[in-house]
Amino acid sequence: MRVLHFYKTSLPDTIGGVEQVINQIARGACEFGVKTDVLSLTSDRVTDAIEINGYLAHRARLDLEFASTGLSVSAFLRFYQLAQKADVIHYHFPWPFMDLVHFATRVNKPTVLTYHSDIIRQQYLLKLYRPLKRKFLASVDRIVATSPNYFATSDVLGKYSDKVSVIPIGLDKNTYPEPLPEKLEYWRRMIGPKFFLFVGVLRYYKGLHILLEAVQGTDYPVVIVGAGPIEHELKAQSALLGLQNIYFLGHLPDDDKVALLQLCYAVVFPSHLRSEAFGISLLEGAMYGKAMISSEIGTGTTFINIGGETGLVVPPSDPVALRQAMRYLWEHPDETEMMGQRAERRYWEHFTAERMVAEYVELYNNLIKHRRK
Repeated sequence: MRVLHFYKTSLPDTIGGVEQVINQIARGACEFGVKTDVLSLTSDRVTDAIEINGYLAHRARLDLEFASTGLSVSAFLRFYQLAQKADVIHYHFPWPFMDLVHFATRVNKPTVLTYHSDIIRQQYLLKLYRPLKRKFLASVDRIVATSPNYFATSDVLGKYSDKVSVIPIGLDKNTYPEPLPEKLEYWRRMIGPKFFLFVGVLRYYKGLHILLEAVQGTDYPVVIVGAGPIEHELKAQSALLGLQNIYFLGHLPDDDKVALLQLCYAVVFPSHLRSEAFGISLLEGAMYGKAMISSEIGTGTTFINIGGETGLVVPPSDPVALRQAMRYLWEHPDETEMMGQRAERRYWEHFTAERMVAEYVELYNNLIKHRRK
């Protein structure tokens, strides 16, 4: 079997949530004898295919980007050529240009679409895109939601419920590096023995401005790992609030990130908008046995973090409630440790990459069998 994944970005050019999911599926599918091609857009001058983790990453030249939507003339031919060799086409939504390529190339192959998020921010452009989006979603064979929570709360997915499957995102812990003892000791000296940790791209929907308000007047050390478009804005807010306990560390190598995940007291994940459809960084916290604090936004974050069991869940955009949750964990170390243990057990039960990949491979096989009939 050969599967073609299609999304606007992928490894090695960018490392985000969707890119991690594609990578985990593609590398894991190799164990099931599935050959995988991944096609994305790149601003690099060289667009040759690259072998990554047992699969091929193909890139088409990015010609234009508008409203977070990459466009490429060469992608039409590149997609058509790769699709001819594929048994299944695996799309990753949302990306309006992908819809155009799908219809323009008229490839008659089984199709599955992983629905990563509703379109939240570009509401005016959404009105123009809506007819094409509906036609595209109606045309694919199966749609995969990444959590039952998101499926239940998405008006869009509700319209296609007869062909929606739920396959939670999974991670392979074995692919994460084991930090050296001196790396762990370095961060102990830098930060101290007890701190809250956030990991992620610094975007508008991550709720970090709420976190900064929440820690004002407290002495809880908070480590923020990641870079992004609102980094300077957040640092300015931190300075304005006079915060002395915030560590902006920027983007770090994986071994440093893992060291901080191992060392942290708990993970705080204040995303307050539905643009945060799942929360892979939150899942990494569970994978390393950490209690979590997240907001109830009707998405996968509350599928990962069960309030009162694996951590605490607070209302979105509520710095007072977030501060109270942080205080509760800080003052109840035994309960916090138990929550972390339950979070790790939940990871092994529901969120391993092995389980996710097996369910996707089964879906691929079913689509192929159905098409043959």
